[in-house]
Amino acid sequence: MVKTKACSSPAPYREWNVESRPLFTVIVPIFDERATLEICLQRTVAASRGNQVILVDDASRDGAAEIAERFAATGRVKLLRHDSNRGKGAAIRTALQEAVGQFTIIQDADLEYDPQDYPELLEPLLTGDADVVYGSRYLGGDTVFTGRWRFDWGVKLLNLAVWLIYGVKLTDEATCYKVLPTSLLRAMDLQCERFDFCPEVTAKACRLGLRMREVPIRYSPRSLEDGKKIRLTDGIEALRVLWRHRKWRGSWRHDFALRGGTDKAHAAMWRERARAERAERAVSKET
Repeated sequence: MVKTKACSSPAPYREWNVESRPLFTVIVPIFDERATLEICLQRTVAASRGNQVILVDDASRDGAAEIAERFAATGRVKLLRHDSNRGKGAAIRTALQEAVGQFTIIQDADLEYDPQDYPELLEPLLTGDADVVYGSRYLGGDTVFTGRWRFDWGVKLLNLAVWLIYGVKLTDEATCYKVLPTSLLRAMDLQCERFDFCPEVTAKACRLGLRMREVPIRYSPRSLEDGKKIRLTDGIEALRVLWRHRKWRGSWRHDFALRGGTDKAHAAMWRERARAERAERAVSKET
């Protein structure tokens, strides 16, 4: 299991923005994550460096909504709510209506994924080396999956399905960390409600012929006893979604969304900051 390090102190708000437009939006779907939500949001807000963070409370019943409200009251995050539990995909679609960042990052409300990986996730998009970036849990050499063979084999099966149906090789189709231009994500006309968000985005990205890049990320897996919600039925549905969209056709909106490009000032600023932070981490490891 990977040990998660605390986020460093955030840079000044305006340092991460040009003409008051956020570089990225972080979407955090929430459903009954009281045990982990406080720490998760602290890390997410710190790593966002003043960029937009949107929480969507999917009708939580365990007190997570109160934690989300407390963070929203500080003005550091925007809180949206569902009156009834609709699922992760529906929460993401709700948040997309309010997203203003050039890129969108999906962040689970548990502690499995580390927001410190945002710079590495964004860099291929900012340098123009990719259209879509996935954070792969299977590319990090220090990540260990113990007692989770069903889950690991399920991910391998999804990866195989993507290769057989779309001819695209991935190591982690089911990762939470999917990063895309916000305009492109909207243009995909998502229909997902639950965990089918992941296979729908993957299928449509493949059908559009987008350049997909995977980067290694930190990962601390949790068990079903710890609150993990995904089940075998979700894996079966993911296979169905991948197959269902095999003939999906994009429209002119997707080309328009891609041609919009990335603001050069945002890109240069983030690349410089990302390199500096990687250098600082390297020095701290040596010492």
